[in-house]
Amino acid sequence: MQKDPECTPPSESTQPPSSAREPEVVPPGDAEGCARPLDTVPKKLCGYLSKFGGKGPIKGWKCRWFFYDEKKCHLYYSRTAQDANPLDSIDLSSAVFDCKVDAEDEGTFEVKTPNRVITLKAATKQVMLYWLQQLQMKRWEFHNSPPALPVTPAAGLSGNGPTLHLNLEQEEAELEEFLCPVKTPIGLVGAAAALQPVPAMPSTLQNISLKHLGTEIQNTMHNIRGNKQAQAIGHGPLMEESSQGVEPQGGEQSSTSDPSTPGKEPEEPPKPTPRSSLPSSPIQKPKRQSNTFPFFSDGLARSRTAQEKVAALEQQVLMLTEELKSQKELVIILHKALEAAQQEKRASSAYLAATEDKDRLELVRHKVRQIAELTQRVETLEQDRERLVHEAGLLEQQVQELQQHVQLLMDKNQAKQQVICKLSQKLTEDLAQPEQPASGDFLSQQERIEHLKDDMEAYRTQNRFLNSEIHQVTKIWRKVAEKEKALLTKCAYLQARNCQVESKYLAGLRRLQEAAGAEAGGFSELLQQLVQEALQWEAGEASGSVELRPISSEYDDYGFLTVPDYEVEDLKLLAKIQALEVCSHQLLALEAVERPLRERWAALTELAPSAELKQLLRAGVPREHRQRVWRWLVHHRVRHLHSPGCYQELLTRGRACEHPAARQIELDLNRTFPTNKHFTCPTSSFPDKLRRVLLAFSWQNPTIGYCQGLNRLAAIALLVLEDEESAFWCLVAIVETILPAEYYSKTLTASQVDQRVLRDLLSEKLPRLTAHLGQHHIDLSLITFNWFLVVFADSLISDILLRVWDAFLYEGTKVVFRYALAIFKYNEEEILRLQDSLEIYQYLRFFTKTICDSRKLMSIAFNDMNPFPMKQLRQLRAVHRERLEAELRELEVLKAEYLERRASRGRAVPESCVSEDEGEGDG
Repeated sequence: MQKDPECTPPSESTQPPSSAREPEVVPPGDAEGCARPLDTVPKKLCGYLSKFGGKGPIKGWKCRWFFYDEKKCHLYYSRTAQDANPLDSIDLSSAVFDCKVDAEDEGTFEVKTPNRVITLKAATKQVMLYWLQQLQMKRWEFHNSPPALPVTPAAGLSGNGPTLHLNLEQEEAELEEFLCPVKTPIGLVGAAAALQPVPAMPSTLQNISLKHLGTEIQNTMHNIRGNKQAQAIGHGPLMEESSQGVEPQGGEQSSTSDPSTPGKEPEEPPKPTPRSSLPSSPIQKPKRQSNTFPFFSDGLARSRTAQEKVAALEQQVLMLTEELKSQKELVIILHKALEAAQQEKRASSAYLAATEDKDRLELVRHKVRQIAELTQRVETLEQDRERLVHEAGLLEQQVQELQQHVQLLMDKNQAKQQVICKLSQKLTEDLAQPEQPASGDFLSQQERIEHLKDDMEAYRTQNRFLNSEIHQVTKIWRKVAEKEKALLTKCAYLQARNCQVESKYLAGLRRLQEAAGAEAGGFSELLQQLVQEALQWEAGEASGSVELRPISSEYDDYGFLTVPDYEVEDLKLLAKIQALEVCSHQLLALEAVERPLRERWAALTELAPSAELKQLLRAGVPREHRQRVWRWLVHHRVRHLHSPGCYQELLTRGRACEHPAARQIELDLNRTFPTNKHFTCPTSSFPDKLRRVLLAFSWQNPTIGYCQGLNRLAAIALLVLEDEESAFWCLVAIVETILPAEYYSKTLTASQVDQRVLRDLLSEKLPRLTAHLGQHHIDLSLITFNWFLVVFADSLISDILLRVWDAFLYEGTKVVFRYALAIFKYNEEEILRLQDSLEIYQYLRFFTKTICDSRKLMSIAFNDMNPFPMKQLRQLRAVHRERLEAELRELEVLKAEYLERRASRGRAVPESCVSEDEGEGDG
């Protein structure tokens, strides 16, 4: 059995043999209360304390030997220092400490863990404060220090010396702000305390732990067996102590001498046997048994310098072996990945080289098996994600418990300070009163004042300690919060990777379905079944208890379907792939982009036109701030038109007299956003709000009245602003202040002008695409006219659409041109691959729905399309408006000439030429 390094008693390896029972085991610097020098080995935290416990008649204080284990951050305790096995331990990693000033016995303090409260009592008040400060230091070192590799004692001191020195200085400086360091009580703590006799108890039975009766029996038998062996050999306690001083010297000599030399005893040659098989005296056997736990055995622990070095080297060998094993596994994984890539390449070549359908079918079946393997990998990732979610939940519970405890400590601290203030005030009043003539009363007053001073000093000490405890608990809570944040980030990344894998899986199914065709027979049915199963799986089923995914249900935040229910099955599959891609992009940008953006918007309390606001609006407004920002943008646009009570007056006028456009408005209500639950649910109030907004606008702007497309603009405003009057003014701002005049007139003159301007900009920014579309005689206005009329309301998914509107409401129509060009740039390569005009038209009908990365589209619109001055846009509009008006005038002339010719032909018709209707009427 390998020996635990923590089980070795402290400081024997660096102390001379004669100091085994001398007080030098406690460093002199600590005895004076000063900082510990770096050239000495840190002393162990151990000593006798009284523990309150038990049940029934034996309930009371029990004397216990306590020993701190730095590796596990546990405080172990046993009945005596010579016991080999501990009775129990206290986990200090999540414990808090409290000194009980108002307790009956001096030196009483508590250790509170999440599971129980342990009440302890020290011999004096100084010993209590020393234990509390040391426990605080040990807990902080455990949380602050990362796990280190096992090294020899000399290497550990030399390599980590500066870092340890800095950490200790910083911690001591922080402690001095609250409570001055307590001097080390000589003889009551540390290794020297083991030499002291066990404190006497009223009865022996009272000090025995019946709860751990088995451990008590083991320790008793171990001590009896050790005493019998010592008596059989003939060594008394003094001989054993002297052997403890000689043994380390022999160990050191044997470890540093040449292996070929026989050592101190020439008659016994060295044997090349393992350390575990070396011959040992009978008195050494109980020593090794007692070293299985870090307690003092047989009065004092013995020096094991050579054994410590061997144990450390063995641990290094084990760690290096594990590291080598992990590196070999990594090489094997890389080899497998390379082999898989080569097999995929060979499979693709074989598929292309195959001439018969039978061979190709076999290759496709092989691909299906690979898809099954990918599905297993997805399940494995999902299990990892669930495990991380569970760990995050546990951390959250721990953080909440720590916060509650900190709040309790702060309340308690405030109450103590109030008591101190009251006592101080009362003491001042008592001192201000005149002296009493009676000497007895004077003495009682003096004695009472002394007691009050003692109480005040005790409460001040407790207050300082509680402040330091709150300080350390707060630091630990911050570290736990950082770990929780890292786990949430990792969980979001795993979910994004899961969406990407599922998206590739669906895309592979779609390609296999296209490649299989109708000739695959039963294999086509298998593909059809797999596609149906993929479409029936909801995007948010595996979100779990952590709300990280932006797409967590069937509908998004504004009521739009996450995966639109198209009639064509191929379009359903494309919609599902797009939803997964959007979810993946949003999760990957959550920490790097979205969270800093939310923080900047939260810090922007007052809105004012500026370059910073312009950049923030281009990046997109978070959902929690969008309503507030849109209200400000609309008010900024219509403040010269807005008047209180105007909207209500328009509604009253509409109720009194029906508008001519009311019938057309009623028809368009049912066709507004059929994929949004707010406009399709029979019980929703949004259709009624939309009707009132459109009727009020038709009365407010009689030159337009109502035009198809206004219903979608008002609907977007309603979904974001929620208030119908705000949505009405948003519609007014778009039609009357942002878009040019005559945009929604009967001739749609301004809309036609913008289509010609877009064509010029497209030829300037994307010449290859323009030439390709011109070669196939594609008229883009058939597609883009609706983009400009409703500001992409029917074209883009809701997440990207609202980001476009964020910038559009502030900057105006040039944003529409920027995003129109960016959409073509985003899909330019796909369009250039199409060589048939019918295929191009079919692709342009739905290609805007394939855009998933809103950040990439925004970068193209505002970075790749520069320069884009508004002056150029006005010039192009003026030129094309003049041309369009000339064309319209020419059409009017042609129309007048036609009507004149028709009228002249009508007068010259002979009377004998009658129509068929007139002939039938005569008959």
